[in-house]
Amino acid sequence: MKFMKLGTKSDTFYTEQATRTLTSEIPSDLVIQINDVTYLLHRFALLAKCGLLQRLCYESSDSESATVELHDIPGGEDAFELCAKFCYGISINISAHNFVSAFCAAKFLRMNESVEKGNFVGKLESFFNSCILESWKDPIATLQSTATLPEWSENLGIVRKCIDSIIEKILTPSQQVKWSFTYTRPGYTKKQHHSVPKDWWTEDVSDLDIDLFRCIIMAIRSTYVLPPQLIGEALHVYACRWLPGITKLNKSSGSSASQTEESKLKNRKILETIVGMIPADRGSVSVGFLFRLLSISIHLNASSVIKTELIRRASLQFEEATVSDLLYPSKSSSDQNYYDIELVLAVLETFLKLWKRMSPGAVDNSYFLRSIRNVGKLIDSYLQVVARDDNMQVSKFVSLAETVPSIARVDHNDLYKAIDIYLKVHPDLSKADKKRLCGILDCQKLTPEVRGHAVKNELLPLRTVVQLLYFEQEKESMANTGHKLLKQHEMILGAKQRTTTKDSQSKQSLGTTQILESREKDQHRTKRMDGNLAVEMDKKMVIRGRDIEEKDESSSSYKLEVDPKNMIRRARSKSEHSIKRADREK
Repeated sequence: MKFMKLGTKSDTFYTEQATRTLTSEIPSDLVIQINDVTYLLHRFALLAKCGLLQRLCYESSDSESATVELHDIPGGEDAFELCAKFCYGISINISAHNFVSAFCAAKFLRMNESVEKGNFVGKLESFFNSCILESWKDPIATLQSTATLPEWSENLGIVRKCIDSIIEKILTPSQQVKWSFTYTRPGYTKKQHHSVPKDWWTEDVSDLDIDLFRCIIMAIRSTYVLPPQLIGEALHVYACRWLPGITKLNKSSGSSASQTEESKLKNRKILETIVGMIPADRGSVSVGFLFRLLSISIHLNASSVIKTELIRRASLQFEEATVSDLLYPSKSSSDQNYYDIELVLAVLETFLKLWKRMSPGAVDNSYFLRSIRNVGKLIDSYLQVVARDDNMQVSKFVSLAETVPSIARVDHNDLYKAIDIYLKVHPDLSKADKKRLCGILDCQKLTPEVRGHAVKNELLPLRTVVQLLYFEQEKESMANTGHKLLKQHEMILGAKQRTTTKDSQSKQSLGTTQILESREKDQHRTKRMDGNLAVEMDKKMVIRGRDIEEKDESSSSYKLEVDPKNMIRRARSKSEHSIKRADREK
C-alpha cells in the first residue's frame, strides 16, 4: 500500500485534559472547538491556508483571540488535526486508510490552490490520482473508508473514481495482470511465475460493503466481457465471506438466538442482493451454492419471492446435485428432525413440474429420461442418509419417497436399502408405521440378490415377506415351465432332423400334431400348477391374516395350529434351496 509523506517538523501536539495544543513560545490566538475537544492554535499558521477560517475570523469581533466551532467538520477532530499539522509543517503520512477523511476535511476548510499554491487539497488530489487509483488494493481500501463519510465521498467523486479503477483492472486480460495486484492474498507468494487465475480479483473485492460490491458486479455484467461463471464465483466468495451459515455448520450455530435482529436484517439484505445478481445463465452458480442460499433464506426469514426464485433455480440444476449438497440441518424450532427434508421436497416438486412441462414435447426424450432417473437415484441415496436421523418421521420419509415418479426408478434396490436402514435405526416402530413404510416398496422391482436379502430380513412386516415369497415362487414356476418347453422344442427339432426324405411330408405332419398335443398338455399342467400355487398362497395370506386378527382379540380363545413365523421360515429355506438349485442348473 502506497503512502504520501508531507512536512518535516516533528510532532509537538500534546493533550492536557480535554485541550490539544502544541509546544510553542508564541501564545495561541485561535481557539477551535470540535465536539468535546478544544484546540489552542495560531492564526498565522491556519488562516494562511484555510479559506473557511479566514472568513470566520474576519467576521469575529474579537481582534486578539477568535473562537470557532467546527462540530460539523467531516472526519471529526482526527481529520482536522491532519489539516492543522499540514499548516504547521509537521510530518504526516497519508494513505488509502485516512485519505478520505483528510480530503473531505481539507475541502470543508477550503484549503484550495486559490488560497495558497501547493495547498493541502491539491497535494491530496495528486496523490489520489497518481498513486491510489493506479494500484489494485488501494482503491478497495479507500472505498472501505468511505463508509464513514458516504455523502461527502459521493459528492466529491471518490466513490465513482475508485469503482472505475477497480472495474478497469478486473476487465484487464489475465495475461496482463501483475501479481502485485494480489500480493496480499495468502498462498500466492510462491506462484510468481505461474499464470494469474481468472478469479484473482474475487477475494479482494469481497471485502467491500454490499452496496459497493453490487455496483462493481453490475457494472462488470453490463460489459459482457467476463463469463457468467466468473460472476457466479465472485458471488459465492462474497457469500462465504459475509453470510453466517453459508458453510455447513452444526445445528446450534444456526439458531436465531445467536444473531440480533439488526444483524439478521443486514444479512437478509446481503442475501437478497446476491440472489438478485445471479446471472440468468444456467450453471453460472453451482446447485450446491443455491441450496446453501436457500437454507440461509429460511433461517433469515427472507421474502417468499427470494425463496421461490432460489427453489426455481435449484430445480433447474437438480440433476447435477450430490447427496452432500442436500444435507442441511433444519432451522425450524418446531421440527425435531436434524435434516431439513422439507427443503429437498420443495425443490423436487418444482423440478417435477418443470420436467412434466418440458418432457412431452422434447425432441430428445433420452435426455429427459436420463435426467429424471438421475434425480430418482439422488433422492434414494439421500433417503439412505436421512434414515439415520433418530427423529425422522415416517410421514416425511414416505412423502419424499412417494414424490419420485415410478419412471425415475429402474429398480427399487436403493429404496429398499433406505427402508432397511430406517427400520434398523427405529426398532420401536409400530406395525402401522412399518406397513406404511414398506408400502412404498415394489417387490417386483427388486433384483434377485436384493430380494433374497429381503426374504431373510426379520425387520420387514410379514405381509411384505409373503409378497416377496410369492413373487419368488412365481418367478421360479415360470422359469421351470419355460425350461421344459425349451427341452421339448429341442427334442422335436432333433426328431425332425432324423426323418428321411421319402416320409418327410407325412412324418412332418405327424410331428406337428405331437407338438401341438404336447404344448396343450404342458400348458394345462402349467395352469394347474399356477392355480394351485395361487390358491396355496391365498390360503397362507388368509391364515396369516386370521392369525394376526385373533392374536389382537383378547376375548378369543381360539388358536391357530399354523404358526406364520414357521411358515415364513420354511418358505425362506425353500426359496434358498430353489435359488441354489437354479444356480446348479445354470
